[in-house]
Parts: sequence; C-alpha cells; structure tokens
Amino acid sequence: MLKPPSPLSEQHITDFNKDGFVVYSNAFGAEDVAKLDQWTQELTAMPEEPGKHWVYHEKSLKGDGKDLISRIENISPFHPGFKELSEILKPMVGQLMGEEAVMFKEKINFKMPGGDGFKPHQDSQAGWDVYADFFISVLVCIDEATVENGCLQMVSGFHQRGLYKSWEPLNDEDMKGMDFVHYPTKPGDVVFFDCYAPHGSEPNMSDKIRRIYFATYNKLSEGDHLAQYYADKRKSYPPDIEREQGKEYVFRV
Repeated sequence: MLKPPSPLSEQHITDFNKDGFVVYSNAFGAEDVAKLDQWTQELTAMPEEPGKHWVYHEKSLKGDGKDLISRIENISPFHPGFKELSEILKPMVGQLMGEEAVMFKEKINFKMPGGDGFKPHQDSQAGWDVYADFFISVLVCIDEATVENGCLQMVSGFHQRGLYKSWEPLNDEDMKGMDFVHYPTKPGDVVFFDCYAPHGSEPNMSDKIRRIYFATYNKLSEGDHLAQYYADKRKSYPPDIEREQGKEYVFRV
C-alpha cells in the first residue's frame, strides 16, 4: 500500500489557478518511490498481448538502431499497484476541480536514452473536448527528470486563453510571448497541470532513463469517458501488438 500524500495546501491551489500547473515536491517518500519503480519494471516485463495493456515503441534517436519502449497506456486494469496510485491521486485533483474527479486516461512515458521529446502543445488539442470540457493531468516522477534527459517544460498563465486549436501542436505564432521553463523533478515529486497549459519536453540524449506516470481526470459530473476514450483510440492508434501489417498509423498530437 502506498502512503497517500497530504492534501494540497491553499498555496498549491492558488498557484495552480494562477499558473495552470503546480509542483508538489516530495509527495511520495522513498519507500513508495521504490514501489513505483518495481511496479514499472513489472509492467515492462509483462508480455505484450492483444487486449491487455498498450505498449508503444520508438526507434532510438542515437542512431544505434535500438527499439525502445516509448510509453505504456491502459494500465490500471492489468496492474493493481497503478490502480491504487490512480485512486490516491484522485482526491487531490478533486481539490483543484472543486468536485469529485474520475480518471479519463493514464500512461507511463518512458523516454529512454535516445527517446524523442514532445513538441509544445496543450493536452486538449488531442481532441479531448469531445468527451468533457476540462481535464487535469497529474505527473508522478519515477526517475529524476533533468534538463539533460528531457524534463517537463511549462508556460505560466497561458492556460487562461483556453484551447488554441485541435489536432495540431502549437506553432510559432501561437507561442509568441510564451516562456517555456524547465521544471526538473525528483522521484516522488508530483506535478498537476491544466489541460490548456502549454508544455513540452526535449529528447533524451543522455544515458539516464526518465520514466514518468501520467493520470488524467475530468469532473465526474461530466461523465466517465475512460472506456469510450480507449475504444476510440484503439481504432485510430492501437498499441503496436494490435496493428495491421502495412497499415500506417499517425499520432497527430
């Protein structure tokens, strides 16, 4: 069992509303971080099978031809530890939303040495607005995330402008005036961010892995969309093990 972090403080909530994100340092202690590491290793070791957790791969950017795990999604139905984690995070998200939250999706981004980064974007640009109006994602740091291995970069305040456009990353015109700041995190740190908060990260060209768990929630009053989201995504961007040979799949945002 994980030890639930203390509730968010009033300062956490104020900063989240002002900036569109907030860092909760040392939310989980060393014992729980060790469990998260163990659970991630267990998940990685599980065989890739149709109908189970979703594993996606990428080719290393280091030119060594290595096949890397880039991320794993749809985790909680197949791993009780991560299901517990997603439930522990939920009340803190509820504090920020002002009502009970329900999980919308989850993943672990691995960003192994040679793993690619993520272009500046808003999470809701990935078509989430067809399911609900507002989401909060929670990042749980498993490994130390540094500038060198591609830590999160966030922009303060621009979440207040709402959605720029769907299905496209932010372009240079969109990003005028934005200051993307690196936010290195330690294992056990947690970051909450608004679905409209611009963010991104750079490739990992270091020799250190950067694994981060992400869980995304919407207001329960706007419905439970997790099953429908995964059903829809399975049609357009299924896990590698379920793909048809010769068919091209495009992840747009």
